Amino acid sequence: MMSEHSFSRPQATLLLNRLRDDPRRFLQIIAGPRQVGKTTLAKQVAERSGLPCRVASADAPDMRGPHWIAEQWQQARQLIGGDVREALLVLDEVQKVPDWSSAVKWLWDEDTAGDRALKVVLTDSSPLLVARGLRESLAGRFEVLRLPHWSLREMRAAFGWTLEQFLFYGGYPGAVPLINEPDRWTSYIREGLVETSISRDVLLMQRVDKPALLHRLFDLGCAHPCQILSYNKMLGQLQDPGNTVTLAHYLELLSGAGLLAGLQQYPAAAVRQRASSPKLQVFNTALLSALAKRGDLAAGRADRAWWGWLTEAAVGAHLINQAAAGDCEVFYWRHSPHEVDFVVRREPALAAIEVKSGRPRPAASGMHRFRELFRPTHPLWVGADGIDLEEFLSEPITHWLR
Repeated sequence: MMSEHSFSRPQATLLLNRLRDDPRRFLQIIAGPRQVGKTTLAKQVAERSGLPCRVASADAPDMRGPHWIAEQWQQARQLIGGDVREALLVLDEVQKVPDWSSAVKWLWDEDTAGDRALKVVLTDSSPLLVARGLRESLAGRFEVLRLPHWSLREMRAAFGWTLEQFLFYGGYPGAVPLINEPDRWTSYIREGLVETSISRDVLLMQRVDKPALLHRLFDLGCAHPCQILSYNKMLGQLQDPGNTVTLAHYLELLSGAGLLAGLQQYPAAAVRQRASSPKLQVFNTALLSALAKRGDLAAGRADRAWWGWLTEAAVGAHLINQAAAGDCEVFYWRHSPHEVDFVVRREPALAAIEVKSGRPRPAASGMHRFRELFRPTHPLWVGADGIDLEEFLSEPITHWLR
């Protein structure tokens, strides 16, 4: 099902234009969490590029090490010859190859020195690991195309989803065929996505001394959506004697996997960020529905308080996915007893966003006080008598910052 629609994503057109028309030669990196269509997009772009192409996956059972990359690269090189001046190599899930970046650098520089026009696309599901490899070996040789979770607009165009379906089931296109079977849908999200992302994209790729703590931290974030918790309070609820630095690091790993982020307090002084109490925010509301075991959409809709939290989480997910793509920065603001749900910075614009979700609010609206202190260019109210929620989720944040 995903293969029918993922080419409609704007990143596909951008990548295709880079491969076809851009005379500059850069490695193209498609980065993003699991099940957002990276592999499908790469294959579709390869088919539409018109270039002879070699596609290989590091998930292959015979993959052993850096020599595997060299073998695939050599086969792609052999596509060039005679009247064929350019070819394309797609390596899927490249971060699973040990020392992949050094191998790619060596081969890429060989082609550059030999004036060989091999274009290369790499995909990855472990942004932190790949970022390290890019910094260490491939500086100046690559461009990153970030593929976030699917938006309401994309899910509506591809599958005809309503706003309520998007709020509850989120933006995982691969889960769409299962929404009429609640148990299977929940299992797919929990086991097929969450556990796989943590076990294969975090634990196997990063040093994690307390994997059980990382799992419990994710569960805590889903149990307390859009809530501000100090690291010390989190450690207490997690019943772990660990330190706050470890917890902050684990939250960064979960964010890198596209699961759970910890928004920082605005203004974002670098020295103060790690010490502040983060606001826990999922990247996809499907994670909340699946881990809360709400059953189906009707059962979730019947719980008005929980639906209010889900609504605010959907706005936050919409924003942090754009932040992950580099389009903006997202924070929260609280100065007791006042709070602003989200603060978005995209120079020179600064937006303060309050979500009117209908949930009981422990803090008073802080919009008036925030405006006095920081003079945002765009104070925005979403829901109720403000911007229609469906309209807000259907447009990128740049639309509201004009």
